[in-house]
Amino acid sequence: MLLTLSIRDIVLIDQLELNWTAGLSTLTGETGAGKSILLDALGLAIGARGDASMVRHGVDQGSVTAIFSLHERDDIVSLLEENGIPAGDELILRRIQHKDGRSRAFINDTPTSVGLLAQIGDAMVEIHGQSENQALIAPATQLSLLDAFGGLSPQVQKVTQAFQQWRTDADAWQAYQERQQAGNEEIAFLQASVSELTALDPKPGEVDELAAARALQKNIGRLTVDMTEALNSLAGDGGAELGLSRAVGLIEKLAPMAEGALDESLAGLQRAEVELNEARRLLDDVAAHMDADPLALERLEDRLFALKDLARKHRVEPDGLPSLLADMRERLNALDDDPAIGKKLHAACEKSQAQLDDAAAELTAARHTAALGLAEAVNGELLSLKLDGATFRVAVEAAEQIGPQGRDKIRFVAQTNPGTPEGPISKIASGGELARFMLALKVVLAPSDHSHTLIFDEVDAGVGGAVAEAVGARLSRVAQKHQVLVVTHSPQVAARGDQQWRVFKDQQNSGATRTQVDVLDLGARREEIARMLSGAEITDEARAAADRLLAIS
Repeated sequence: MLLTLSIRDIVLIDQLELNWTAGLSTLTGETGAGKSILLDALGLAIGARGDASMVRHGVDQGSVTAIFSLHERDDIVSLLEENGIPAGDELILRRIQHKDGRSRAFINDTPTSVGLLAQIGDAMVEIHGQSENQALIAPATQLSLLDAFGGLSPQVQKVTQAFQQWRTDADAWQAYQERQQAGNEEIAFLQASVSELTALDPKPGEVDELAAARALQKNIGRLTVDMTEALNSLAGDGGAELGLSRAVGLIEKLAPMAEGALDESLAGLQRAEVELNEARRLLDDVAAHMDADPLALERLEDRLFALKDLARKHRVEPDGLPSLLADMRERLNALDDDPAIGKKLHAACEKSQAQLDDAAAELTAARHTAALGLAEAVNGELLSLKLDGATFRVAVEAAEQIGPQGRDKIRFVAQTNPGTPEGPISKIASGGELARFMLALKVVLAPSDHSHTLIFDEVDAGVGGAVAEAVGARLSRVAQKHQVLVVTHSPQVAARGDQQWRVFKDQQNSGATRTQVDVLDLGARREEIARMLSGAEITDEARAAADRLLAIS
């Protein structure tokens, strides 16, 4: 329920605070007094599109604050908590509109998006007027209205639960199939990779060894020439080996005559002779094993490059290929394709699909029954609302796909005149007719509908007398279950209000014109209703008629 509406610097309003009550509040005043400004201001607070032209001339910004009671609105409390906004007993919606077109939104003094403000505002307030009847136009709202009328909440909940279970099972089955597809692809990849690695058979440290052997092969020609020359220097005629052997022979002959003086020299020459022979033997061995095969370098390079290419392919270092092969073999062996799991998931999906189909079919049948009842009840209200000749029907049609609310889409269709084709109510009915259709719906749905603040903007447009009285009586009935505000030019409707406000323009001392609102006591209401009855000059007969209307109310 709306408790307070505070307006600052919006159009012709500089400062205004209105305290609302439960029941039916009527808003009256001369045409052009500014009643629409109040509705536009409230719309701004609940998330309607902002406009720089709404800011009062001469100021930088305007603001509107709407305070609601959250009694029995657990849905709004949950929505606030989901969005990290503190929730209490009251809901404060605030909008600041700047003259440059920018606007800012706040919920419980927490900055928020205009989208969230509008979502919560739409849940708190329904506006039905000459230009907009969202509740009649929106298919989702039409569906909820039908379900509320038919008391179909248990069936809807059953479908929602079945849909959620089917969605869970279907997601699990799809995920299994995707895993299987991915698994098959991974198996093929692993098998090809293992085969390739196994064929190459990489060894730890092999790349370094191959690199060294490749470098040796590249230098083998130069090595062979130089080693041959070195061996000739050691062992050929005049070589070091022959010279050293002769030196050792001579010293051995002289040593006995030197009384030990040549013993160390002899020993050193003998050691040198041994080392020289060993060095020559080693050189002979290296030379004997030196492979001068021209194809050896090609073979070394082919393998070295093959190892490096495969390492790049798998994005590892060449020395990591043996461990990669072992890991791939382990992964290949670990892949488990258990068909029993797939059969179980598929069976669960089919079972939940069948349960969803049954629940949705049951809900569809119930909606067809409720649609007939709702149409009959609304058509029973139309004649009294001067919609004689008009008919209302609820079309229950199959949606393209099933959802948590079933597989139905709902359309409110109407025929406003006999012999004319029926069509969507939003396209067939005029603005005033739409508002009265909505009033008829609200009368029928009042016992089962959610608690909203309902605003009817000139729902009585173009009617008077007994029809206006019928409109007022029905607004009063709806106000027993909802907080209702009606903007009206009808004295019969105004008299039905539990509270009445008069909107008027006031000329300030500065010469500026301001929109003001007075809360009327019984005497002031009598005068205002008499004015509405008689025009500019209020007569005693008009006052007497006003007394009769107020007495009826």
